[in-house]
Amino acid sequence: MPTNRDNEQNNEEYSLEDILAEFGSGAPESGVAHNLPYTPKEEEEDLREKREEAFLFPPKPKKASEPPKASPRSKPSAGKREQPRRERVPSPEEPRSTGENVTAFPKKPMPPVRQEEAVPPPPPAPEEEPSPTQPRKEKVVEVAFPSAQPENPVAAGLDQLRKKADDFADHMFEEEGAEEDKSVRRAERLIPGVDVEEVPPLPRRERKPRKVQPPPPDTPPSELLKRYTKGFQSLRVRSWLMLFPLFFLLLLTLEPSLHFFPQPLSQLLDPVLTCYVMAGLQGAVMLLGLDTLLWGLIRPFRGRSGMDTMAALANLLVLSDALALPTLSGGQPGRIPFCAVAALSLWCVTYGELQKRRGQRMACRAAATASEPYLVTRDEGAWNNRDTYAKWSGPLKGFGSQLQAEDGAERIYRVMVPLLVLAAFLFSLLSSVGHNRPQNLLWCLSAIFTAACPLSCTLCFGLPWRKLSQRLGKTGAALAGWQGVTNTTGGANLLLTDIDLFPAGSVTLNGIKVFGTFPLERVISYTASVIRDAGSGLEKTFYDLLRSQGAIYRKGELFTAYEGGGASEVFGRDLVQVGSASFMVLMDVALPPGLKVKNAVFCAVNGELAGIFALNYQLPGTVPPALDSLIHNRITPVLCTRDFNLIPSMLRQRFKLPVEKMEFPAVERRRELSDPHRPHSQTLTAVLCREGLGPYAEAIVGGRRLRSAVRTSTVLACLGSGAGLLLAFYLTFMESFSSLTPVNLLIFLLMWLVPTPLIGGTVDRY
Repeated sequence: MPTNRDNEQNNEEYSLEDILAEFGSGAPESGVAHNLPYTPKEEEEDLREKREEAFLFPPKPKKASEPPKASPRSKPSAGKREQPRRERVPSPEEPRSTGENVTAFPKKPMPPVRQEEAVPPPPPAPEEEPSPTQPRKEKVVEVAFPSAQPENPVAAGLDQLRKKADDFADHMFEEEGAEEDKSVRRAERLIPGVDVEEVPPLPRRERKPRKVQPPPPDTPPSELLKRYTKGFQSLRVRSWLMLFPLFFLLLLTLEPSLHFFPQPLSQLLDPVLTCYVMAGLQGAVMLLGLDTLLWGLIRPFRGRSGMDTMAALANLLVLSDALALPTLSGGQPGRIPFCAVAALSLWCVTYGELQKRRGQRMACRAAATASEPYLVTRDEGAWNNRDTYAKWSGPLKGFGSQLQAEDGAERIYRVMVPLLVLAAFLFSLLSSVGHNRPQNLLWCLSAIFTAACPLSCTLCFGLPWRKLSQRLGKTGAALAGWQGVTNTTGGANLLLTDIDLFPAGSVTLNGIKVFGTFPLERVISYTASVIRDAGSGLEKTFYDLLRSQGAIYRKGELFTAYEGGGASEVFGRDLVQVGSASFMVLMDVALPPGLKVKNAVFCAVNGELAGIFALNYQLPGTVPPALDSLIHNRITPVLCTRDFNLIPSMLRQRFKLPVEKMEFPAVERRRELSDPHRPHSQTLTAVLCREGLGPYAEAIVGGRRLRSAVRTSTVLACLGSGAGLLLAFYLTFMESFSSLTPVNLLIFLLMWLVPTPLIGGTVDRY
């Protein structure tokens, strides 16, 4: 029996799976042989690949503690269902292998198989018909190959670029020849060019929102006008009366240095009497400007400190120093108090408030002129993902609140003044008490506070605001306070409609011609109804024609606007098409031969020409300079016209406008941007009481210039305050009475005052 068993084992045929299981990676994962046919060619390729991998990456031996893997002994017979083979547990007498694979061998060892010799392919087994309920199993032999090496990133990147280049080369000539189509050429010739919105840029980095104070009440412009007019005349008179005591103060201050009189005043007046006289004159100035003085002292308790606070504190400290100087000096004052400089700073604050109130009165008067004025807002991302100025008609809300809010200079002073006040007190203490000179405390306080209060504090906004409001008031426009001014910064777009370029009365009817058997009243009714539904700027012209001919508007349906410069609408059983000559050609409407009408409105009924309305366009003289100023200030005009004739080619050829620097959206986008019911921003930029591009452009450009002027002047004023503060601290610290005199301090402050009127005087010159 043993001999027969050994013979059977020796005569047994071994398949490729058995050989790989014995000398390769073992049995498949599932432990079940697969039934897919294995061709000799595939077997030979697999063996070649295994030899190369075994030569390049030799397998590492596993640890002896790993459990052995069992492999199938024999090949399953074809046509029978395969049963899982149980693993044979080796007996203690059988040797154990510590190599990569541990397999139970038969008693008689099998001759080794060399890798150089080709293994004869086994006969292909017939495929087993898989049952519908049992999934088909693929005959795949898994071999334990070495771990994959990391792919070269440079080679992978080159392969990816090569694939993209191949894909691009495959599709680059797909659209070749499409532009030569006759229909495409005809549409390009008849349809005006339009601009397409660019890809939206990356989102901007959002800043941390600032703390917003509650806005003032929204008072109507008419009531604000009464409020500003009520105390305006009194403030104006008091500002002029303040100049008389101020003149004598300056005379007493400058006379010792300039010698206006043959005999010095110091010989005529006692020094102690001079101090009291100067204190009295300063007190008169403070009484005339009492409202400004009190408002400057109340501001800090409301959290809105301004430069008027510095002026009020400086006047109080200088007045105290002038009254205490004779006593502290023992009746022999060796210096002159800073009464003239402090009084001049208070007058400058009062005059700046007067100029600001004048500008507010003019803005309120312009806004209250019309019951329903045009509102200008800056809508975020309205066209081409950029902020866009839009003019629309609606209720006047928010104008009074924005006009009463803080201006740009006050917003900067609200941060700077507390720092200046704190630094002035500390420096005064260091210069006097810190050097054991407490008797100089009032002198140090008055000198440092006076030097830190610029003369141009309220003039930075008041002077340019008054000049710009005066110019805008003549054109029927008004800026909506500083919040409206801040909306005019940076690059933006500006929507131009029909009435902006050609206001009412700029387009007149030049003649009418009716064709065929159509009645005149019917053609006029059809044309006027389509133009009204289109929202064109010609509505006023055709409305007057409608009334003169005794016709009425008709109710249509299925209104459609076309890119070719026209529109169509259905009235009963008639299809009416209204547009330009190019639109009629595009719609295959026959036009009379030899037609030489340049600007006209054509009407076709059911594909037949019914009438021609010749028009005469007269461009206002304010439009070209307004467009130039907008483009110069980085504001791009966007033509949102609904008139069929107002296209870039017509504006360039007829009126020589710079249309290459404008944008012309598609017809649907134009109708959307010029929709009167489109939502707008809640913050007003300006209020317009007249039609046309002139007031529109002047308000935007003027607000931009005002913002730049106010910021520049305010920064210079703050720099002057800081420089005066440090210089006065140094001189008081060194106790230099001869250098820190009222005359020198007055010259220093006047030098920092000069840039403000120069900058503010150019705001209205554009």
